[in-house]
Amino acid sequence: MTGKPDHLTDEAGAVLTESIDERVYFVRSKRWIAYPKAVEILGHLNALLKHPRTTRMPSIAVFGDSGMGKSMLVEKFRDDYARGADDEPSRPKTKLLVVELAGRPNERRLYAQILAVLGAPQNPRATIVELERTAVRLLVDLGVQVLVLDEIHNVLAASWREQRVVFNTLRYLSNELKLSLVCFGIMEARQAINGDVQLARRFDALSLPRWTANKEFEQLVLAIIRNLPLKEPSVLTVKGLRRILQSSEGVSARIFRMLNEVAIEAIETGAERITDEALERYKPVGEDEAAFQ
Repeated sequence: MTGKPDHLTDEAGAVLTESIDERVYFVRSKRWIAYPKAVEILGHLNALLKHPRTTRMPSIAVFGDSGMGKSMLVEKFRDDYARGADDEPSRPKTKLLVVELAGRPNERRLYAQILAVLGAPQNPRATIVELERTAVRLLVDLGVQVLVLDEIHNVLAASWREQRVVFNTLRYLSNELKLSLVCFGIMEARQAINGDVQLARRFDALSLPRWTANKEFEQLVLAIIRNLPLKEPSVLTVKGLRRILQSSEGVSARIFRMLNEVAIEAIETGAERITDEALERYKPVGEDEAAFQ
């Protein structure tokens, strides 16, 4: 085969001549797939990095069910910024800071997690005031302008009082440092944030709803298939698209997994394309078990 097939992206086409094992490895590797909603959200996030410092910086909250691609958006946002910083030596690498809210958040844990991401040494006996002063000083010195908080829904594991303290802390950091907040979490987190009226007013809320049978869903499926190193074009009918939605329940992670597994079967059997029939035969692991997501 000479040249890049028209039905594939450059990246997928480049591995067509590799072994079956190499192509299967490529399919199973994490790859960024651009689709309209994700591109739209990334555009809003990147705009925050260009926003001048003002008294009240704009902030964004992105909500979606588990498996809808929130963490992939966080990684893409962070990686794109880091890549840009590498290309422009004069550009600060710490203008963007990503913190994952692990465990049951409280004020001390929040500051400790920020300091851990910054690589700052921590004294386990330090008071909350000392942690706050150190975190604020470093954030100012490093010029952080956008603070991303992934898994914001973990705040829900805290008591109502602890939730209020965490949200007050975030509001304080935004005011004191003139930085934008970006929160990613499941839908239930929206209610927790809305419980703090002053904080909620700062956020433009964006959502990642489950997929339905529309043009955007078709574009997503096409984008995924174009990134799968299959030698023959895959042509799906309405029947095949309906089967994907039915099996995945509109969850992005399940859509990706389904198409990846069917593509791997096509590579290993020599079929080299995804068909409606292959999608009908697909049976996810645990299909007969109770849903756990």
